[in-house]
Amino acid sequence: TTHYVVLDNLKEGVLAPDLYEPELNPVYAMVLRHYGVVADPARVRDPNRKGTVEHAIGHTQATALKGKRFESLEEQNAFLEHWETRWAAPRIHGSTRRQVEAMYQEERPHLQALPISGVQYFKEAQRTVCDDTCIRVDHSSYAARPARIGSRVLVRLFDHYLEIRELGTQALIRTHARVDRPGTVVLPDEERLFNPSRETRALLRQAQEIGVAAHQLCQTLFAAEGRVGQRKLWGIVGLAKRYPSRLVEQACQRALDEGIQSYKRIKALTEQLTTQALEQLNTPAQTEPVLTQQHPLIRDGQDYADLFTLGAQQSASLPLFNED
Repeated sequence: TTHYVVLDNLKEGVLAPDLYEPELNPVYAMVLRHYGVVADPARVRDPNRKGTVEHAIGHTQATALKGKRFESLEEQNAFLEHWETRWAAPRIHGSTRRQVEAMYQEERPHLQALPISGVQYFKEAQRTVCDDTCIRVDHSSYAARPARIGSRVLVRLFDHYLEIRELGTQALIRTHARVDRPGTVVLPDEERLFNPSRETRALLRQAQEIGVAAHQLCQTLFAAEGRVGQRKLWGIVGLAKRYPSRLVEQACQRALDEGIQSYKRIKALTEQLTTQALEQLNTPAQTEPVLTQQHPLIRDGQDYADLFTLGAQQSASLPLFNED
């Protein structure tokens, strides 16, 4: 590799051209640091400072590979190596009027050796530090201390790990190995916060509106997991928006009785209770109601017979009135 390279202001290398402080693409800047190269973006309308060999890929595609097809990558590489040795290297360059191989041999003593390891590419994203001192990446939580709660941080996502950096200075804050299972919390126990925040109090108020059991369950979950467990609290209070509150309350009571602390289990219990309630509503009513024959409020039939006999006797003893 070279020690110094002049860049054209392409977006892959330079995000914002500027005469005094150009903004380099962070991935490209990382590649430069890896290979120990200093990049100097070219000044606008100054073609004499640009490199003369800057179209190698296009030249190879238009000359060596044009109209050709290969069965495998190995076959193509073997062909390109033969083409480079036999034709490309011995040719006379059109601008310099010199042999390409001769110019390379002059520059070769000044080039640096390649690093042992290759470049590890990354993607960048911005995240907000939640009130549990974590950031969310791919539905998992990663500790971000000493970054302040509510601040924005820069996250660099590599294949097997991630870096949390300050947004302005890009100074490294923390490094974590990436997890494969969504919902994983990468946070040491000594960094967990158990003092309730405004968000915690708001969630507990919503749980109290659902019922006593829901409020007690949310308090139990917060006491066990701290602020990082507020995601479960959000899920529990959110169930009341999709299911009747009394069914959510019954599910929370069963969770307390059985020692369940999983939101998915509580959601499954709520869905089960909802299904049972709907089945009861859809059950057809009996066409012929069953009449009760014996009950403390129902008198014996002889009592009614005696009542009718007494009434008839009283009616017979009454004098008859003449309409005239």
